[in-house]
Amino acid sequence: MSATTSNPVQRALPLLSRIAAAVLGGYAFCWGVVALGLSGFYAAGMAFHDAEHLSSILGLLIYLVVFCWTFAAQRMGRVWLVLLGGGALMAGAGQLLQRSLLG
Repeated sequence: MSATTSNPVQRALPLLSRIAAAVLGGYAFCWGVVALGLSGFYAAGMAFHDAEHLSSILGLLIYLVVFCWTFAAQRMGRVWLVLLGGGALMAGAGQLLQRSLLG
């Protein structure tokens, strides 16, 4: 066996990781964008449903950008860190802002 013929599963893992990052990580990141955007727009005085629609539209556009970025990036560790870490931070900040508005 030569070094070029490896296990097909091992060759597919980088692609599967990129697909998972694009779909799942992109979803988590955009969930944070929408949560923070909704809370922020509402705190700035925008009507709730207007803030909801605007943040959802922005979230969809950002999802498309993030989806493409996951396939263009060279380092998958950085992609996962930005998507999951950034999504968690934005969702947490949106929740804190929402609590301060309600309390």
